[in-house]
Amino acid sequence: MNMPTPTAEWMENVTFDEMSVGQSARLLRTVTQADIEAFAAVSGDINPAHLNPEYADATMFHGVIAHGMLGAALISALFGTKFPGPGTIYLGQELKFTKPVRIGDTLTVSATVSEKDEEKKRVKMSCLVTNQKGETVLKGDANLMPPTTKVRVEKINAPQIQLFDPEARFNDLLARAEGLEAVRCAVVHPCDEGSLSGAMDAARHKLIVPVLIGPEVRIRQIAAEFEIDLTGAEIISVEHSHAAAELAASMAAKGQVEVLMKGSLHTDELLHAVLLQPSLRTGRRMSHVFRFDVPLYPKPLLITDAALNIQPTLAEKVDIIQNAINFAHVMGVANPKVAILAAVETVSPNMPSTLDAAALCKMADRGQIKGGVLDGPLAFDNAISRHAADIKHIKSVVAGDADILAVPDLESGNMLAKQLEYLAGASGSGLVLGARVPIALTSRADGPMSRVASALLAVLAAHAARAAKVAASTTAV
Repeated sequence: MNMPTPTAEWMENVTFDEMSVGQSARLLRTVTQADIEAFAAVSGDINPAHLNPEYADATMFHGVIAHGMLGAALISALFGTKFPGPGTIYLGQELKFTKPVRIGDTLTVSATVSEKDEEKKRVKMSCLVTNQKGETVLKGDANLMPPTTKVRVEKINAPQIQLFDPEARFNDLLARAEGLEAVRCAVVHPCDEGSLSGAMDAARHKLIVPVLIGPEVRIRQIAAEFEIDLTGAEIISVEHSHAAAELAASMAAKGQVEVLMKGSLHTDELLHAVLLQPSLRTGRRMSHVFRFDVPLYPKPLLITDAALNIQPTLAEKVDIIQNAINFAHVMGVANPKVAILAAVETVSPNMPSTLDAAALCKMADRGQIKGGVLDGPLAFDNAISRHAADIKHIKSVVAGDADILAVPDLESGNMLAKQLEYLAGASGSGLVLGARVPIALTSRADGPMSRVASALLAVLAAHAARAAKVAASTTAV
């Protein structure tokens, strides 16, 4: 037997016998952009008049309008939930749309019994929808078969529609670079379409001043084949990828570039060249950070390390987490919450990852890791779901609200990152931290937005490094 929840809300219907001519009910709803997008997603009606502001401005309505049937759906909601309520059968509807509904309009939806057929147990309802100005936007008549049996049922929370617009998220990320000067960036061996177009796209967004390092003939062949405009790019011709990596690292060491961007060469090849330059080392281990916009998570999520460190030691995890915390500060998160992941949320001697998690938290307590709040071990569900944490009675400011997920090893991190991208529809970007210059690291499978986003992360990190140098020199004086 299903027991009602203590705080349950109820719906109670109005039966045919309880209805009388002239009786009415109403509901109110303010129309939002999300309502219009959700209706478009469910109905498949992607008319640009509803979704494209530029197109809509040029129409007779001079702006985005809601779908006409969105108003009709509100009438249906009134019938099904309130008057007559549960048990109602909707037989037919005639509607006339008299004025457009716009984002921000507050609609009053009312229905009044105009006729009652005792023999067939049916009613005719006069329907009216008005906006906040009292203007009629929709009117008509509906034929219903009201319930004949009294019913009182618990309200069910409707499933939530999660609207995720990767392009909108991308534009929000781009907005972080507004007003920032483009930085000089060495693009290392951009000898395939993805890496070359990604670099030039980042240049068109005024994020970087590209210095393309690689075999010039090959770079120009790729540009010609895929119609990539190289305007504004400097090309430094070298024979092969090893030479490109060495030259790029040398230029970074001399301060001739502030950012490195990986092209079509192995990551190890580029990082090895960086490590050979003593002035690029910081004393901290280099690590990779993914940044994901996840449709079902309310804020950006950082994952580290899923690309460089295969089985990091405890000391290496300290650097990995500190790198991620420092980058979260760059992204505007003042006190990031770090969830140290394991398969379980309790410390077990048989699971080294849980021991590391406990040690890392104690190290943070002692000031060995600074600038964030750590908790662990936490299983993935506890880290990102407050509900899951509550079920297991986990009391933590991090659980269910993590900004950073620190994974136990590369294999688990890599699988997690790819699951978010390919199963959860997340849009990701990433970079390497821990050197004197940030390194935008992209994959051959990355799309144009992901490549530009990775460049943007590196640019933000480079500007933060500039500001830190200025602050240090000012303090020294």
